Amino acid sequence: MCGIAGILGTLPEHADDVLRAMTDSIAHRGPDDSGAWLDRDAGIALGHRRLAIVDLSPTGHQPMASPSGRFVLTFNGEIYNHDDLRDELRRAGIRFRGTSDTEVLAAAIETWGWRPTLDRAVGMFALGAWDRELRTLHLARDRFGEKPLYYAPGPKRLVFGSELRVITACPGRYGDIDRDALIAYLRHLAVPAPLTMLGGVRKLRPGHVLEARLVDGRVTTVETPYWSAREVFGRSHARQDDRPVPELLDEVSRLLDRAVRRQLAADVPVGAFLSGGVDSALVVAKLQQASTRPVRTFTVGFAEPEYDESPHARAVAEHLGTDHTEIQLSAADALDLVPRLADVFDEPFADSSQLPTLLVCRETRRHVTVALSGDGGDEVFAGYGRYLRVLRDWQRMSALPAPVRTIGRAAWGSIAAAGSVASRLGLGHPAARVRAAGERRHRHLGARSLADLYLHAVSHWQEPGAAVVNGTEPSTAVNSGGPRGTTLDPLQTLMLADFELYLPDDILVKVDRAAMSVSLETRVPLLDHELVEYVWRLPSAVHWQDGRGKWITRQLLERHVPRALIDRPKRGFAVPLAAWLRGPLRSWADDMLSESRLRDGGYFRVPAVARAWREHRAGHADHSFQLWAIVMFEAWRERQARAPARTADHVRARVAAG
Repeated sequence: MCGIAGILGTLPEHADDVLRAMTDSIAHRGPDDSGAWLDRDAGIALGHRRLAIVDLSPTGHQPMASPSGRFVLTFNGEIYNHDDLRDELRRAGIRFRGTSDTEVLAAAIETWGWRPTLDRAVGMFALGAWDRELRTLHLARDRFGEKPLYYAPGPKRLVFGSELRVITACPGRYGDIDRDALIAYLRHLAVPAPLTMLGGVRKLRPGHVLEARLVDGRVTTVETPYWSAREVFGRSHARQDDRPVPELLDEVSRLLDRAVRRQLAADVPVGAFLSGGVDSALVVAKLQQASTRPVRTFTVGFAEPEYDESPHARAVAEHLGTDHTEIQLSAADALDLVPRLADVFDEPFADSSQLPTLLVCRETRRHVTVALSGDGGDEVFAGYGRYLRVLRDWQRMSALPAPVRTIGRAAWGSIAAAGSVASRLGLGHPAARVRAAGERRHRHLGARSLADLYLHAVSHWQEPGAAVVNGTEPSTAVNSGGPRGTTLDPLQTLMLADFELYLPDDILVKVDRAAMSVSLETRVPLLDHELVEYVWRLPSAVHWQDGRGKWITRQLLERHVPRALIDRPKRGFAVPLAAWLRGPLRSWADDMLSESRLRDGGYFRVPAVARAWREHRAGHADHSFQLWAIVMFEAWRERQARAPARTADHVRARVAAG
């Protein structure tokens, strides 16, 4: 696990120092080593920060050349099947100096080419590779987007890196705040790829390769997919596995066993997160089964019992025999963490579970360098309760005649309007509740499709465009009307939407930034693509039994843990954000949400935000998620204003030091 950076095109003055400033900005991603490679004549510079996980020796230093020297690679991630690929390459005559997966990847690209190598690689990664013969730069990102990759394409220069801060550390103009991206962020609490919050910077989408060339002083780029969740989902659905259910469970178990064994390999200590839920418990059970000693496990708890899952995690840990550590998160801890969030996440991000995730990563890093996670289980095994709720609502609504829906929508709209008037008159919580119920039913009855209804279910600001000045909501995987040209059933349609947006742009961003801020590598066995592609071949009916999702993983976990320890409602990794905003975080939030600040910024329509903050402070409504999104944006904007000065100082210091 590492951090990468690079420049193609017209290199800036003092390019060596600029490249070092870029890589130094992500030293947290790679505290063990740093490297730089430049070819001024070709107009290419590659940088690297290393977190040594596999092959701790100098033979793992990057940027790294392929066996003939044709390719130079800067790589972030892990190739879990690198031993198998190494054996193939040895049979083809390749000789290796060390044992790193980076060396295998460089040799594979040279021997097999780009597409065959990416097709064979099992892992998580973001990489940049320079072809010295064809003078071409390739950027690539793993299938699900576990590892981030940003790039800023310009006519004479392309800059790329693991985080947004890498881009802005290179002198240049990267655009103003993208108001369209801001609207998408308010809806989803994260900025969906390929957008970023800066108009001139893009995220490379999961499963894509960007090819960049420098021709006559101008940079040209072409982005193409090498793997598509939508296409693979469709193919898998067309060739469902219709064997008896016990055989299906055995096959899933076998593939998960293999994924965990692959991801257990490291030359540093390995542990796992254990939340008390089904997914992390199953990963830990498989990890403990594959380990010869008690696995180190880590969980976070809260003083508020309604949010605290640590007793459940403790019971699972005791049953499995792990070496377990509990971390308690209080409001005081949150106050300590909040000022760091904008720096840790480096782009506006407002999933409030970022707080416990950051805390558990910080504690875990004190004991191990790698931690396995249960993330991805809800998306792979249909675990979200909202799937069933939306499908039931759509079934009921679509059965209504169109005139009845029209009349009902108008009636609920009137109720919402009346509640809004009553709220402005100061009638408090009952009025806010009436308005919210009216707005919800009005939206539901106006949904034109299942995808439209799901958009409402996953939106935090239901009408984010009404809160942002001069923006237009961009098209995303969720609001584009659902997948076209496929034969997916309704459940698979919802799952695919989460695979294309919520998983890569929220869940995986949260884990990557929180973990890498403390130099901790996280691995996600449930996102082994061979496992996922097989699970997509299973009939949807297998996922849902007795009105509950994740039937498959529950059955597998019962082979290791008694049902009594896990048979309870799903909770999510939530925090008491609503109460914290009214209590210990109120003063800070008051500053971030002040009408004068918002008016001076010019990004938000102040009346809409001010009303939400008044209602929330008074306890008349819970607008915590919506308000947290604006608070996190304002904290990021404040930090961003200081970034150019920090970068300039850094470069000047390097130049002065020679």
